[in-house]
Amino acid sequence: MIEGMPLSLAIVIASTRPGRVGPSVAAWALEAARDHGGFEPTLVDLADYNLPLLDEPEHPSLKKYHHDHTKRWSETIDAADAFLFVTPEYDFFAPAALVNAIQCLSQEWARKAAGIVSYGGVSGGLRSTQSLRLLLSNMNVHTVPVSVSVQFVKSHIHEGVFTPPEGAPALAAKTLDELLRWSNGLATIR
Repeated sequence: MIEGMPLSLAIVIASTRPGRVGPSVAAWALEAARDHGGFEPTLVDLADYNLPLLDEPEHPSLKKYHHDHTKRWSETIDAADAFLFVTPEYDFFAPAALVNAIQCLSQEWARKAAGIVSYGGVSGGLRSTQSLRLLLSNMNVHTVPVSVSVQFVKSHIHEGVFTPPEGAPALAAKTLDELLRWSNGLATIR
């Protein structure tokens, strides 16, 4: 963070599956972040990084990366002041691609805040949110307690455009408010 500049917010599209709906939900989250005005938001599509499963020979805490894909991912995460993860729920858990992407780095995550927008079927991805909170806390990331959960997500997507259900915009605003508070506080100790 540069004094006087808005905090950077990486909105991470967590699903990498073909046919995924994450990009349409993330496009809405991006607009919500822009409307909020507290951040300089950017979309970060995990699928664009093509990260293999933990393929670095050195431990991530050393930040001695050998592969270009890890170096590029490291630069992206390091540059962000805060994160908003847009994630589905796979088998009652966060997507393996997201877990891998988080675990292949270490220092880049530390002392930053994160919010979560989850989506899925009847649970709205809440179990993914809970597993993600635990993983992120172990990476020294503070996840804000308020989050957005979208049930039956496919019923809210028409011709590739996500229309949030009632209540979701207000929850997004609350999530971003908390994320801004924590991000400002954590920026002072980074």
